Amino acid sequence: NITCTVLSLIKKKSKSLIVTRWVVGILFIFSGLVKANDPSGLSYKMQEFFEAWGWDGLNNYTLALSVIMNTFEVLAGVAVIIGWRMRLFSWLLLLLILFFCFLTAYAYLSGKIRTCGCFGDCLPLTPLTSFIKDVFLLILILVLFANRKHIHTNLSSPVPQVLLMASLIGTVYMQYYALRHLPFRDCLPYKKGNNILDQMKVPAGAVPDSFAVTFKYKKAGKEVEFDANHFPADFDSTYEFADRFQKLVKAGSGGPAIVDFSLQSLEGNDTTSAVLEQQNDYVTLWVNDFSGYADWKDGFDKLVASMGAKNIPVFLITSVKEKAIEHYGSNKQVCILLCDGTVIKTAARVTPTYILMHGADVKDKFSFLDIDKVNAAAGALSGK
Repeated sequence: NITCTVLSLIKKKSKSLIVTRWVVGILFIFSGLVKANDPSGLSYKMQEFFEAWGWDGLNNYTLALSVIMNTFEVLAGVAVIIGWRMRLFSWLLLLLILFFCFLTAYAYLSGKIRTCGCFGDCLPLTPLTSFIKDVFLLILILVLFANRKHIHTNLSSPVPQVLLMASLIGTVYMQYYALRHLPFRDCLPYKKGNNILDQMKVPAGAVPDSFAVTFKYKKAGKEVEFDANHFPADFDSTYEFADRFQKLVKAGSGGPAIVDFSLQSLEGNDTTSAVLEQQNDYVTLWVNDFSGYADWKDGFDKLVASMGAKNIPVFLITSVKEKAIEHYGSNKQVCILLCDGTVIKTAARVTPTYILMHGADVKDKFSFLDIDKVNAAAGALSGK
């Protein structure tokens, strides 16, 4: 009876470990693939954290870090499910989830980060939800870590290595494609089918950001900061005013999907409404960087000519005013509009990106590398 009881407990423990491995593995694979759909999105989220910590110098490395992290999450998920080299991967998973717990805890407690980017833009989670999810994963990974010596794969070599290599190649290629041809699934507010003006509206029940006005004074050679409700007890004329600014106390929720979007003419006039409220088709090219101009110049020039023949407006939306004027300032068929660089990065993950519009409606969206598809879609547009 004792032997049967022991064997029964061992079987139950084995089954629970298998379930735990599958839950952890699937979550990591799902998380990695969702972000691999749009590696630039995770890159920008990393920059948001780095800027909050004053580590702006690391911004040039975030895209590489994004690709590596997404790939590792998928590999780790596969390794856990098949039970391959758990002594190694249990350590790596434990370190990774501790890091994630720190990030989500910081996002939640500081209120400076709206979403942690754990599941990318396709499944945005609040900082609190992300933190709870990571604590749950931490508990499961601790169970796997404690039993790492007892977890072994049932697959004979080279099957595990082939599965991991296929996962590696597939995840890297997926990100390579997304970086050149836009994400497979566009989850951004500027996606095909959306109305930009509707996305700029504040939905019912939205909670705005909460700010506190902070004062900075100098006293006895030292800087002192306080808000309107906490003036120093000895406040008098010896305090010298230095600055006044707002601090974000708590990020709001349910705000508009698109914020800070505006289009300006070269003269500085706001043309957002004039462009988005026109009742006709038009073509826009979103350019944040002219360093690859030679790669898309010919395709764009031919498209401009063909659209001119059909009397379809073409707008070059950019954050680089001087370069835009240098290349197209004298081309009367191209209307140059200025837009914030961050907004362009959100709307157009690839530089440059074609977005075909009708009024405020996004009709289609393509990378400049897919110029044949752009020409085909633009050919179906109607002129004024």
